[in-house]
Amino acid sequence: MDAVTTEVVALLAQIVGRYTREHEAAASAVELTPVQAKVLVALEKPLPMHQIAVKLGSERSNVTGIIDRLQARGLVERRPDEQDRRVKNIVATEAGRELARRFQGSLRFAAEPLAALDAADRVQLRDLLARMLD
Repeated sequence: MDAVTTEVVALLAQIVGRYTREHEAAASAVELTPVQAKVLVALEKPLPMHQIAVKLGSERSNVTGIIDRLQARGLVERRPDEQDRRVKNIVATEAGRELARRFQGSLRFAAEPLAALDAADRVQLRDLLARMLD
């Protein structure tokens, strides 16, 4: 690995570490686990359990427990899919959507460093990161 690549990897590791710490603190502040917060944020539209598992990179059995705990708090509901009544979609309740908004609004680290970049730099960074994932 060349010196620049080593430096980029180290910088990315620092960014991920800072984001992870803030994500965990923000979730805790609204009495959620980090994974519960991720689920609520992912539920901008109703999703079946298997799609939530894919988004989280998790097993369906783990997602079932997460959804059970969120449902017990009144943050999500299970509803039959309109196209296939055998499928249960997970839907955020109004309380769940509000908690997700509060959680996302408290993630300052995710937005503050980007504010130092002008619009063109943010677009370039987004495009470079997307290209890395392709």
